[in-house]
Amino acid sequence: MKYIPTIGIECHVQLCTKTKLFSEVDNDARGKEPNSCVSPVDYALPGMLPRLNGEAIRLAILAGRAMNCEINNNSRFDRKHYFYPDSPKGYQITQYYAPIIGSGYVELPSGTRIKIEHAHLEGDAGKLTHFDSYSLVDLNRVDTPLIEIVSMPDIHSAKDAHDYCKELWRLMRYAGVTYGDLYNGNMRFDVNTSVAPEDSKKLGTRTEVKNLNSFRSVERAVEYEIARQTKLLEAGEKVIQETRGWSDATGKTTGQRSKEEAKDYRYMPEPDLPPIHLTEEFVEAESSKLPMMPADYRTKFGGIIANDTMEVLLDYPELMFKLNEIDEKNVKSISNLFASVLLAEEKSAEYLNDLPSAKQLNDLAQMNEKKELSSTAAKEVFLRLFDPQMRGKDTRSIAKELGLIQENDLDALGAIVDTVLAKPETKKAQDDFRAGEEKVIGFLVGQVMKESHGKANPSAVQEILRKKLA
Repeated sequence: MKYIPTIGIECHVQLCTKTKLFSEVDNDARGKEPNSCVSPVDYALPGMLPRLNGEAIRLAILAGRAMNCEINNNSRFDRKHYFYPDSPKGYQITQYYAPIIGSGYVELPSGTRIKIEHAHLEGDAGKLTHFDSYSLVDLNRVDTPLIEIVSMPDIHSAKDAHDYCKELWRLMRYAGVTYGDLYNGNMRFDVNTSVAPEDSKKLGTRTEVKNLNSFRSVERAVEYEIARQTKLLEAGEKVIQETRGWSDATGKTTGQRSKEEAKDYRYMPEPDLPPIHLTEEFVEAESSKLPMMPADYRTKFGGIIANDTMEVLLDYPELMFKLNEIDEKNVKSISNLFASVLLAEEKSAEYLNDLPSAKQLNDLAQMNEKKELSSTAAKEVFLRLFDPQMRGKDTRSIAKELGLIQENDLDALGAIVDTVLAKPETKKAQDDFRAGEEKVIGFLVGQVMKESHGKANPSAVQEILRKKLA
């Protein structure tokens, strides 16, 4: 019997606000000591009341628009009751009955659309670090503002699950709503997987693999769950609805606890926060601040940048924003330098924070087009544009300082060629070329390059040599 997998994904996106969702505490705990970014509100001390961070509302609007979602003018917060050791309140402030972000969709590079059911705002829990005989609690992450994005069960392969998570990561970073640092948990994926017979009208029993933080882990976990559940069903056994953990080391999921339903959380309206009312004018004003999205760049540069190169560069919003600033005729050559030279550099992550100006890049592309720079020289000048000592200098001045500008004056090149042809050591090569041995032209070009100290344009040199040896 053939089994069809169905996958739905919940993605938690940490918003990059300066302060937390319900208190005026530093929201960026990266590199900070445990329990150093906390307040009485985060500790849930008696009498401490939450105060809503308005910036989180603005970022939620941008996130929703990035996913082609409706923004609900009226939303509210609710309490989701459960006890976690890293959640002092004993409940989570979230949105259940009236979330801020409504339905929409994410379009994958393949053209497949994955529908978004909704996305809601909520405060994160803390973090537990487990040791052999004890665990430690870090509350720095408590009430970090999150949007939880809930997809419809529209995904039917591990590959599409991977691509959906990656495209979602891109959308959130382009929209500027998150740092997008997967290693530090800025985005985490909970993956619900079920399998059912091909002719079944009902979905199978699902399992949820929690807190995945890489696209590859999402793909591997889905592959494993599809295989595991299919094997159970083929053996006549039942799949248990449960939460499971994933191990990159073993490549397996393991059961953790039974999976709760919504009724188990005893949702109730949050009494300490008023409802959110957004005017249509405010929503539209914030929505207009959304920059170009990956799909927009695919459309704009689709006939200019090769698909493979495009999908590499789309992982770096800074590079796409810069390509959008330069002249369209130069996009192809500069995009190739970004992909093949910049991203191969050990310091590429640092370089992304301070890219060359559009004028410097346009000038470099034009010098390359006019063959004033060899391909090797163009790469060298390109990398020097990132040198702090070269800040403020124009591209041509940098190329001159490095002695990399090619000689294109045909009269001057002709004189250098004559000098080389007059040398006794090139006579045999000249005779061999006239006798039909094409490969010796490379030797003669090399001699001219040597005579010109590497400044001659090789293409022009070869053309002159062929005419003089005809």
